[in-house]
Amino acid sequence: MVDNNDVFVFVGSYAESEDSGVYVYSLDEATGQLTRVDEVAGLKNPTFLNVDLDQHKLYAISETLSAEGAKIGEIVAFTVDPTTGTLKLINRKNSVQATTCHIQRDSEGKFLTVTSYHGGMIGLISLEQDGNLGELLDVKQHEGHSVHPNQDRPHPHSSFYSPDGNYLFVQDLGLDIIQAYSIDSDKQQLIKKGTTHLHPGAGPRHLTFHPHGTYAFVINELDSTITSFTYDAEHGELKEQETVPTLPEGFTGENGCAEITISQDGKYVYGSNRGHDSIVIYAFDEATGKLNLVEHVSCEGGHPRHFAITPNGDYLIVANRDTNNLVTFRVDQESGRLQYTGISETVSKPVCVLPYYL
Repeated sequence: MVDNNDVFVFVGSYAESEDSGVYVYSLDEATGQLTRVDEVAGLKNPTFLNVDLDQHKLYAISETLSAEGAKIGEIVAFTVDPTTGTLKLINRKNSVQATTCHIQRDSEGKFLTVTSYHGGMIGLISLEQDGNLGELLDVKQHEGHSVHPNQDRPHPHSSFYSPDGNYLFVQDLGLDIIQAYSIDSDKQQLIKKGTTHLHPGAGPRHLTFHPHGTYAFVINELDSTITSFTYDAEHGELKEQETVPTLPEGFTGENGCAEITISQDGKYVYGSNRGHDSIVIYAFDEATGKLNLVEHVSCEGGHPRHFAITPNGDYLIVANRDTNNLVTFRVDQESGRLQYTGISETVSKPVCVLPYYL
């Protein structure tokens, strides 16, 4: 039985189409316990999700084959039952001509954007007024390379909107850039705006904005760092502040960063290390714009591909891909520190975890 006050947690994963790939859990906020309430098969590698609370919709990326047999992107829409959290398929459509790794939705619910790491492109897709999937409207292909062996071509990894919704920022791991776009609603196109260059070999992956909209933070996969920026909302520009390491001093093993987020009060920034298998926590001083290390905490598993903080800020949930588990941590909102609850829920190859009140 699901309590109406429970948080629902939506999980995307690596999966074959005949196996379950999208999961729904309820989180007991008294204990941190996760309980599976639904699972959906029929999608290949639905690794990233997006939830529209207003329309009670969930959007997932997936993989399919073109008429010629090539791997291409697909998007799949579900309704979400606000009482039980269960999913019901609405429709599915092809997206861009390459597999995708991330999906995002604008604040007005008019558009989806998908990013293709392997194809080096961004796709813009329309949404109908009822939240159902529309058509592929525009595709922007990135060009170039950078200095790391993994940067021989473009690798856009994610897209995130600015707090005011006026700009879309695309993190391109292959080019060491954050490319800004705006959406021309009349022409239904992505319009290229300013480009933010990071240091060579950084590999920007995911981004998060400070809740006050004055700062942004990007986690760099390839050199295990976090770069902070001031954000000029009038011009949609990011200006670099500083870059800090995600790894403890003296660690010499292989590592690649994945996810980054910030607490709702803007005081703490969290990032994940895959290799060191930890969550790094930095305190952020909004007055000075500086990040100060708090601690590193074991993710209680292997390869923390993604994590998220629950809506009330009390828990942080980690998706450990290689050890097939979801782990819950209590968050001390005063200090930013994490405490493992002892709860680890088995799920196959989790890649994305999104907690919401419905």
